[in-house]
Amino acid sequence: MASTTLLSNPLHLNNTANNSSLHFSSTLSFKLNQNLRYSKNLKLSSNRYHATTPSAASSSGVESPVLGEDATSSLDSVKVFYLSGKEVPISDLWKDRKAVVAFARHFGCVLCRKRADYLASKKDIMDASGVALVLIGPGNIEQARTFAEQTKFEGEIYADPNHSSYEALNFVSGVLTTFTPKAGLKIIQLYMEGYRQDWKLSFEKDTVSRGGWKQGGIIVAGPGKNNISYIHKDKEAGDDPEIEEILAACCS
Repeated sequence: MASTTLLSNPLHLNNTANNSSLHFSSTLSFKLNQNLRYSKNLKLSSNRYHATTPSAASSSGVESPVLGEDATSSLDSVKVFYLSGKEVPISDLWKDRKAVVAFARHFGCVLCRKRADYLASKKDIMDASGVALVLIGPGNIEQARTFAEQTKFEGEIYADPNHSSYEALNFVSGVLTTFTPKAGLKIIQLYMEGYRQDWKLSFEKDTVSRGGWKQGGIIVAGPGKNNISYIHKDKEAGDDPEIEEILAACCS
């Protein structure tokens, strides 16, 4: 592993005015080992973080290279619900496997239906790499079932009625992140493509009161419950990362 050491000679400064001597010695060492490897593998933007960890470390369940200790600790207590109604700790979704996990704004969102399709379009690549495809929405089990019936999403779908995963991952929220010019143009485009918002789901009480203004994101996690190697946090509604970025994070 590369290592660089910079040494400066001792510098002696004599001050005859006060008959004192100042002896200043400085040694600077920069060891470019783990830090160098980390800086090469970590790609940062304003809303996404991607780190590649060695496969041996991943299989042992190392700490997340892109999430702080508080966030991973908060996720430990998060429970989500499968369509059958079974409660599952969210970290079990990637504890023994690698998974691409998409977080929807809410189950009626037209932009989230597009996200589901664009991820499912690459499911064959994920399958070949042994990577699971998962979608989580902030809502109840019935809303999740309706979403599954309407979208025919080929991955796994879970409901987070308490929105706990969104809070743990600190996804952005607010009216100004929902109604943006870019999101508006994307919705028009999706309607032209045949996508539709489910307004009934969109205006159910828990969506309006809690989930309507919350944005989602995408993570790549596992194996190992604390091993989250990639996270994209939507800056606004419909802020999908490039699919090539997701595949590089999960399947390269």
